[in-house]
Amino acid sequence: MLPVLSGRRAVLLACAVLVTVAMVLPATAQTTGMAKGRVVDAKGVPIEAAKVTIEFKDGISRTYVVKTNKKGEYTQIGLAPGNYKVTAEKETIGSQSFDGRVRLGDTLEINFKLDAGSAGPTKEDVAKATAIRKLFDEGVAASRAGDNDTALAKFNEATTILPTCFDCFYNIGYAHSQKKEYAQSEEAFKKAIELKPDYVEAYNGLAQIYNAQKKFDEAQAASQKAASLALASGAAGGAGGVDALYNVGVTAWNAGKAEDAKKAFEEALKADPKHANSHYQLAMCLINLGKLPEAVAEFEQYLQLAPDGQYAAQVKAMLTQLKK
Repeated sequence: MLPVLSGRRAVLLACAVLVTVAMVLPATAQTTGMAKGRVVDAKGVPIEAAKVTIEFKDGISRTYVVKTNKKGEYTQIGLAPGNYKVTAEKETIGSQSFDGRVRLGDTLEINFKLDAGSAGPTKEDVAKATAIRKLFDEGVAASRAGDNDTALAKFNEATTILPTCFDCFYNIGYAHSQKKEYAQSEEAFKKAIELKPDYVEAYNGLAQIYNAQKKFDEAQAASQKAASLALASGAAGGAGGVDALYNVGVTAWNAGKAEDAKKAFEEALKADPKHANSHYQLAMCLINLGKLPEAVAEFEQYLQLAPDGQYAAQVKAMLTQLKK
């Protein structure tokens, strides 16, 4: 059986505080939506040079800042589909925030009315967010260094400050999974989903730990849920959506369902043709199904995308045999 594979190592934070904590990993670029709107004062007069901050909330660090024109209008193109927090602010006037979703090929329109009553974050809010930021950054550093115990301590402490920090629970689940503490990992991923029901990454995390325990039915259900959520949000081409489709394939393959696995990897590649591991896994399925020329093409595509990838040596050896 194939090892359980993860498309990426996600370390995320998107807590519901007034001062946003920065994320740490890059995302696959998508310029498929836009946001626009107007900022006025309490009397309806346009506010020029108001600062509008557009923050991606679905687990990736991505923030855009624009200024309003003389008509109080702002526009930001090139937004990936997903959930955003949009904040307008002007010194001496006030600030205001709203949440919204950018959909594939659509425009998110949010208008603001600022006055002295629409004040920004309090000192307490700022202190709270600063404490969470510090703990989060320390947890990230520990996780990247492979120090999962320290990472767990930092993320757990963050949840005592903000119990609704769903990405803290996601990272707790991830750290436990690295220690093969699957019961604790499952509990944390489920808590993240309880707080954020459309959390694609958390469902992907569940699929991976279920695969590791050969609980293929549960893994399949979690993978399919992640994929359906990604498709529903219009974000199937993003990292989380591709990972979800990839995990569906891995689960089917581990369960001995080569044809189902093939279809899932093909769907993943439709979403992201450069997803190297999907090319590799698709090639393995094709070999299993007796489609050797097609397998050769997929292996060659894998090497083109990941010449030094984790399967590169194995692929080169298999190509030598297949081409004889």
